[in-house]
Amino acid sequence: MKCTFACKKVPLNNSVKDYTEKKLSKLDRYFQEEAAAFATFSVEKDHLCTVEITIRGGNTLFRAQKQETDGDMRSAIDAAADYIERQILKNKTRLSKRLRNEGFPPAAPDDFEVSEEKEFNIVRTKRFAVKPMSPEEAILQMNLLDHSFFVFRSEEDTSLSIVYKRKNGGYGLIETGED
Repeated sequence: MKCTFACKKVPLNNSVKDYTEKKLSKLDRYFQEEAAAFATFSVEKDHLCTVEITIRGGNTLFRAQKQETDGDMRSAIDAAADYIERQILKNKTRLSKRLRNEGFPPAAPDDFEVSEEKEFNIVRTKRFAVKPMSPEEAILQMNLLDHSFFVFRSEEDTSLSIVYKRKNGGYGLIETGED
């Protein structure tokens, strides 16, 4: 697995890099082609270590973000890698078309105060390719990323669509169209 590292407010030594590569290489068995991993390490005050790992295998993304309050970066890496592996195994039947089969082991309150914002402050902008897929694939991808919504292009007519998690359970689909 090809690994890329980034650090925020912490110098990264080679032993942490090697440990991360070793831990993530165990996930290679699930992917048909070589996957790419991006790991971000940061340390905040009071020794709060944060590890964010994103793995792209083909068209599928896996993401985990874990924190350790005791300052142990290796245990945060372990937790993030284990979380991704659990996500793969939890969704193995849905992922079987995209991943390598032989890699899997057998088997709101009523009263609230409204405050109006004077200005909208955009703190982060993301750009990504929107690929054609079915709503079921989009829901799977959303769950793998652990997000509450996912934007995709419909396979049928390439219109822009959004799937989202509903508060009462289930999923919603928003489709765009020409009127």
